[in-house]
Amino acid sequence: MKYDFIIIGGGAAGFFTALNVAESNPKLKIAILERGKEVLSKVRISGGGRCNVTHAEFIPKELSKNYPRGKKELIGPFHTFMTGDIMEWFDSRGVALKIEDDGRVFPVSDSSQTIIDCFLSEAKRLHIQVLTNHAVKDFYTKEGEWEIVTNQGDFQTKKIMIATGSNPKIWDKLAVMEHKVIDAVPSLFTFNIKDARIKDLPGVATSASVRVKNSKLSSEGPLLITHWGMSGPAILKLSAWGAIELNSYQYDFAIIVNWLQYYSQEEVINELKELKERTPKQQVSKYAQFQLPKRLWQSLVVASGIESTKRWADVNKTEFLALGEQLTKGVFRVKGKSTFKEEFVTAGGVDLKEVSFKTFESKKYKNLYFAGEVLNIDAITGGFNFQNAWTGAFIAAQAIVSE
Repeated sequence: MKYDFIIIGGGAAGFFTALNVAESNPKLKIAILERGKEVLSKVRISGGGRCNVTHAEFIPKELSKNYPRGKKELIGPFHTFMTGDIMEWFDSRGVALKIEDDGRVFPVSDSSQTIIDCFLSEAKRLHIQVLTNHAVKDFYTKEGEWEIVTNQGDFQTKKIMIATGSNPKIWDKLAVMEHKVIDAVPSLFTFNIKDARIKDLPGVATSASVRVKNSKLSSEGPLLITHWGMSGPAILKLSAWGAIELNSYQYDFAIIVNWLQYYSQEEVINELKELKERTPKQQVSKYAQFQLPKRLWQSLVVASGIESTKRWADVNKTEFLALGEQLTKGVFRVKGKSTFKEEFVTAGGVDLKEVSFKTFESKKYKNLYFAGEVLNIDAITGGFNFQNAWTGAFIAAQAIVSE
């Protein structure tokens, strides 16, 4: 079957490309090939089922700083299409969005189904053929066109886009075509930690700074204690920026946690000594200090060797030092990671040097385009990975219809 343009991959990047191509030129015959039973499955589960569409950062250079891989390459594309543009795109199609306090952007409905319904209705309106259960076995150029072999027949097209994310079979095929593909490693993941100090504290959250011991890797922000260890933005950001390095450690390393984020050990000890003078008869563990969650405070007090019934007046110099260290320099051993299953993000993909970021076209093959996580681009959590998909898809679509 012959088409003008075929997208391999029925995810966010593939759909957004198809919609923009069809909108610009309704006469083109377009198809989306999806290997699974349904399309947009990652959109469905993203943001806890709410779909974190993008992030409310409206300055291209500042937005690019959220991408451990792709930071430099995306600055130019973000000047063409970024946060405000995708928000306007959805708004013009009746999808109301909202900006939450942390900058994340969600549909007002708080349901990813709203985004999915928008894409599917637009695809129907624009007569885009969405073909599920079409697993691509091979694709290659033949007499100036692309031949695509699937489990349900062969297709021919003038132009092709790969928007399959980290699909190993597609990556292997691209490698055979002499595209350099960077091996995939997990990018957004939580830390598995077994430690008495946090064992009974699942659900406790606070702000902290975290750094990997004997490394330059560091992060800060909300931290969540879980049944298996630590999560939250501080940990997820660290996992994204350290994806390659932490993989080289085989996810066995130590982190240093400052539960007070900006306080030094010396500053903490000075404040605790002042507290001792003001409330000498008060039990140390009874009232949490520095606005820490009470259960976390009590756990760190115990870890400092201070008895739960001890009063501030009886705390000695050694115990002050120990408590100050637990609060600002707590060392935790990480052994393993946990990912978000289908939602997880990988570092790796097509080498960025082999792609034109003016068109998102391959530098090796004419009329071969890429968008989304098939490229070696990934971001921290917060809607940034979707923004990469929207930007690449839009720019590729403009290039596809202009040639």
